[in-house]
Amino acid sequence: MGFLNDIEPLKQTALTELKAAPDLATLEQTKGAWIGPNGKFTALMKQLGTLSKEEKPAAGKLINAAKVELETALASRREELELKAALPKEPTDFTLPGRRRALGKLHPLTQVTDDIVRAFRKIGFAVADGPEIEDEYHCFDALNTPADHPARDSQDTFYLNPQTPDARPYLLRTHTSSVQIRVMEKQPPPIRIIVPGRVYRRDNADATHNPTFHQIEGLYVDKNVTVGDLKGTVEFVFKELMGDDVKIRFRPHYFSYTEPSYEIDFTNALVKKMGKDWLEIAGCGMVHPQVFETVGYDPEVWTGWAFGFGIERIAMLRYGINDIRLFYENDVRFLKQF
Repeated sequence: MGFLNDIEPLKQTALTELKAAPDLATLEQTKGAWIGPNGKFTALMKQLGTLSKEEKPAAGKLINAAKVELETALASRREELELKAALPKEPTDFTLPGRRRALGKLHPLTQVTDDIVRAFRKIGFAVADGPEIEDEYHCFDALNTPADHPARDSQDTFYLNPQTPDARPYLLRTHTSSVQIRVMEKQPPPIRIIVPGRVYRRDNADATHNPTFHQIEGLYVDKNVTVGDLKGTVEFVFKELMGDDVKIRFRPHYFSYTEPSYEIDFTNALVKKMGKDWLEIAGCGMVHPQVFETVGYDPEVWTGWAFGFGIERIAMLRYGINDIRLFYENDVRFLKQF
């Protein structure tokens, strides 16, 4: 009975010391002194082996109940002391003015992309997306670009694995035109989409070139689509982006996936201020019949146009930026101007 009588006094003493611990360090020391491996209460528990079979159940029940109570008190006091430690050492004056966080802004390329998308949405275009790691079929073959075409030159493109008979070559896409193919493979006409996204080409970085840049392409497929529809759309979008005084012109060009193909020049007051009459801004054309046949469209029934341009170029013209590399340096002094 003497053993059982010791349990309650020891427990009360341990509870008193745990609750009185002034800081976390003292609390840990008190824990070790009582319920640690060499603690007083732990030593008491080890004496259970000396009891008779009749005494052990009652003693074990008392000790376990006391242990639970001590551990609860320990956790409660630790929570109180942790909260106390987290409080400021000096009193807080809540009447002082607060510190306002500086608000961030969208990157200039994001702003221009949003404006382009907004202009196209006004005339019923949806936004499409696709993988940046692309296969040769979607990036070249399906776009009527044969294997001997200069765009297939590995020096112009970032290939990701060797071109061997048993390994399908993948590459970082050189344009977002591959997404046009993927959309046409999945759905029948009519189609009216734009495809903004990051593209990659093996260019040496300078004021007007970068190995990574952003492009947006448009595709419209329906019955009786003409170059007139293309010109009207392009004119509307560039007036939305660059002002109502924009004028555009088409010049004959060559792209393997459009026929006929054109380069688009534009002019406005900004171009005149730069001392030029016209600036090249985009490429476009009517979708080549071979492209339609590849995706399963009947070129005798469906016609369409496609065009694309660089988002950086629009941003440089709009904001008067003379070096494309500024967009990627993440210099806050530059970015906060927008």
